Amino acid sequence: MKKETVLPASRLTIAVLLAAAAVAGCRTVAAPAQPQAPAGLAAAPWIADLGDGRYRNPILHADYSDPDAIRVGDTFYMTASSFNNAPGLPLLESPDLVNWTLVGHALPRLEPADVFDRPQYGKGVWAPTLRWHDGRFWIFYPDPDYGVYVTTAEHFAGPWTPPRLLLAGRGIIDPAPLWDDDGKAYLVHAWAKSRSGINNVLTLRRMDPQATRLLDDGGKIIIDGGRYPGYHTVEGPKLYKANGYYYVFAPAGGVEMGWQAVFRSRSIDGPYEARRVMDQGDTPINGPHQGAWVDAPDGKDWFVHFQDKGAYGRVIHLQPMRWQDGWPVIGAPGRTPGVGEPVNTYAKPVQGFGPAAPATSDAFDGPALGLQWQWGANPAPGWYSLTDNPGHLRLATQVVPEADGFVRAAGAILTQKVPASRFVVETRVRLKGAVDGDRAGLIVNAMQYGWVGLRRSGGKTELVRTVCGPFGPRCREESTVVLPDAPDEVVLRMSMYETAFVGFSYSVDGRAFKPAGDPFPVTRGTWVGAQVGLFSVGARARTQPSYLEADYFNVTAPGVGPY
Repeated sequence: MKKETVLPASRLTIAVLLAAAAVAGCRTVAAPAQPQAPAGLAAAPWIADLGDGRYRNPILHADYSDPDAIRVGDTFYMTASSFNNAPGLPLLESPDLVNWTLVGHALPRLEPADVFDRPQYGKGVWAPTLRWHDGRFWIFYPDPDYGVYVTTAEHFAGPWTPPRLLLAGRGIIDPAPLWDDDGKAYLVHAWAKSRSGINNVLTLRRMDPQATRLLDDGGKIIIDGGRYPGYHTVEGPKLYKANGYYYVFAPAGGVEMGWQAVFRSRSIDGPYEARRVMDQGDTPINGPHQGAWVDAPDGKDWFVHFQDKGAYGRVIHLQPMRWQDGWPVIGAPGRTPGVGEPVNTYAKPVQGFGPAAPATSDAFDGPALGLQWQWGANPAPGWYSLTDNPGHLRLATQVVPEADGFVRAAGAILTQKVPASRFVVETRVRLKGAVDGDRAGLIVNAMQYGWVGLRRSGGKTELVRTVCGPFGPRCREESTVVLPDAPDEVVLRMSMYETAFVGFSYSVDGRAFKPAGDPFPVTRGTWVGAQVGLFSVGARARTQPSYLEADYFNVTAPGVGPY
């Protein structure tokens, strides 16, 4: 079905009970066997392309939450929410909707810059909308504490214009524009109850076609979820026009266990009919909703959406979409007529392209960090260097008193998304110039987190394993000294297992590895999945700088290489 105006031609120091609760809270799906990949991707932790013309879900087993996607010509483009991480608004490209490459970020720094110079977990960039209009890419994104911002670019990889505040206000989230065929422009958005006191309603506003200002005062509620039997938490709208109807694709029912709804009307002002078009059905895919309707070059329709997998984040699925009586049906036929349910595998939308996946490993041998890396706050000059010792990453030790006993309070934690349900990280690190209280190493960052690394204490270097629990905004660290007199250089490993248990190990010679404590359950972050990376923090000022130096950061599937 042709969209008329969107232009798509475009465990344990934490108790066993906590472990059980963490596992129960994350409805995990056992992954199919890893498909054989070509040499360049042989070690990739997750590959969706099965190599036989089919794909498996999720197409991205990583936290690209609240995705929005479009097609321009023969290329598909996608962005996602990024919350407090900087840079924000990831930019992904694909030739077939299955194999995606991360090509950059639209937001180098979060605004207001002074607010996000320190960690603001769960705040920042919420669900964006990506569009192609008037020869440019557009991203409309909300900050629930400040309002709706707009940024544009002629080329998807950038540069993008500095974000401009289009609509100021607390609690305004999930914006989606529509340029109609009569030259008028509109913006629909949802509400966050935590800031505004209301939710479950969608508001429509008139907008000038250049998206520089709104043309009405307050807008009009066009969809009230309370008026539809069984509907609650209607949010995340995407506004389209096709075959004489205005369609609002919007999730309902909540993030973890909700469903995908579609509303339609002959008039953009309503009234709107509602229909459930996809739910979990008889599948293990919980809460399948919030995403984007995309058409392929052959005219067939598809739907990109997320599934909340707890510590793994909101992972991305791809569903076929068909039309029945003017309504979309997403996924495979379900147990209820007209309501689809998610597929596990399916024929690829476009044939002829080989596997691809966002980068994870980094040899630190280039002029810049890999695109997969993000910080917990706007980075400051001097946080890191790739030139002081070429071929190595140096993380300057940041003195953050608030991080004493709670590393998560430091903004200079360099992390990337958890890339699969099972994977292994290895890095060789050394701690240089440290003073008592300095600690640095390999971290899995979440509301219930852990790290293994080197700590300076009593004039000696220790190898320490730390777990922070229980799950909550501020957990309590418990540290165990693994080696009381450790060398200045160690090789560290982290293994993530199914159900999001994490095990640390170490080696002093790079060959023989020993466990650093028992596996423990990691949890989600604040609106995001767990993240893995490196850090270096201290408790007091020093006369000379200290730093963590890393030779590499390798992320592989279990069983690949020496593991």
